[in-house]
Amino acid sequence: MDDGIRMLLALIVGLVALVLLITKTKVHVFLAVILCSIFIGLAGGMAVDDTMDAITQGFGNSLSSIGIIIGFGVMLGKLLEISGATNVMANTFIKLFGKDREPEALALSGFVTSLSIFCTSGFIILAPLMKALSRRSAKSVATLGIALAVGLVASHSLVPPAAGPIGVAGILNVNIGTFMLYGTIVSIPLIIAGVIYAKWLGDRIYQVPTGDEGWTRDRAVADAQARELSGEGTSDIAQLAAPRLSAPLCFAPILSAILLILLKTVLAQAGISTPVTDLAGQPVFALALGLLVAIFGLTRSFSTAETLGAMEEGLKASGKLMLLVGAGGALGRIIQVSGLGDYIASSIVATPIPPILLPFLIALLLRVAQGSGSVAMMTAASVVAPMVGALGLDPALAALAACVGAIPFSHFNDSYFWVINETIGVDDTSEQMRVWSVTTTLVGFVALATLIVMDIFI
Repeated sequence: MDDGIRMLLALIVGLVALVLLITKTKVHVFLAVILCSIFIGLAGGMAVDDTMDAITQGFGNSLSSIGIIIGFGVMLGKLLEISGATNVMANTFIKLFGKDREPEALALSGFVTSLSIFCTSGFIILAPLMKALSRRSAKSVATLGIALAVGLVASHSLVPPAAGPIGVAGILNVNIGTFMLYGTIVSIPLIIAGVIYAKWLGDRIYQVPTGDEGWTRDRAVADAQARELSGEGTSDIAQLAAPRLSAPLCFAPILSAILLILLKTVLAQAGISTPVTDLAGQPVFALALGLLVAIFGLTRSFSTAETLGAMEEGLKASGKLMLLVGAGGALGRIIQVSGLGDYIASSIVATPIPPILLPFLIALLLRVAQGSGSVAMMTAASVVAPMVGALGLDPALAALAACVGAIPFSHFNDSYFWVINETIGVDDTSEQMRVWSVTTTLVGFVALATLIVMDIFI
């Protein structure tokens, strides 16, 4: 049997087995992902040592890029919560954007944030605000979480100076200004579709965080909590603290991190680099500074023991998330080193499909197979780069097609899939798929339809 076909069959069987293990047995999802990764590697023809090396490398690589940020993020989120800052931020957002526009506000915030930071990091940083808005408005955290995630993934996937689009632009020699314009145009209907779906799904997966780190699906309980947080019920410690905190101080821990990262990105685009801005703009360092702002600015009325206890409580909740992110990276690494990506790309190139769909389909299949959107879009761009002229493609549209193809059907091998679902407290597999796999597929094909229209008129 051809090695490529063998690996493809192993992937299909492994993913089916993964879903069955998670949904039909008592096997924990972390163990299931690792076991299925081993099966896919061995059944696909990889040596035992190569398979195990790929799994440990993938696990380590995923956590090396996001593990510290997860830790800082959950610590920051807990401090924002106990200080009452999340309630102040939620009230500020409601006043600024108007009641019932929380999903749109979060989508816009996510879009701007992910221009300078990976969407996974952006989601973790903005998660406390999202949860606060859910509690304050009694809107489903699924609605708000999807809206935030869609805004983040739109700019992360389509608009420079995000890393993936910048890489694609470089491979295909596309003017950055043109790419930014086209990417923003495609992002608009994508975000609109995502917010509409988020509102629809939120009525079906209704869940709101409670003050005890739990969740409720009882609308009466959620409404009572929202009234209490609005001052119509009994105040808790967060509400007693909140009036002493100004809105700028409450937003400072999050905004300081985002602005430092954005400053580094803008200066780099202008050809300016200094040791200070390079260090301050690193996501890990920027978030560490934001955490310090929260510690010394928001918890002045709390003792050292209370402050440290809150941060340690947040860290306890991050263990499962880190394991799942690492497991997703292990599965993705197996696919990357197996050669399946090259096999899929070469097979697509040999088919007589419309030129604009070529980079899209290559990126789509690579994305589904190995999880990383950035790897998928840049690989697709590299494959089609020598053919752009012969195919008569506008380089900017070809680049955008590769980026759009990296959006649909995020699933178990994508760390963002786990970050979103774990953060909003969704642990049922079918609901997890509806929250993010269906969302990314829907918005990805909306973006493709927009791109096809642009290809006709440009």
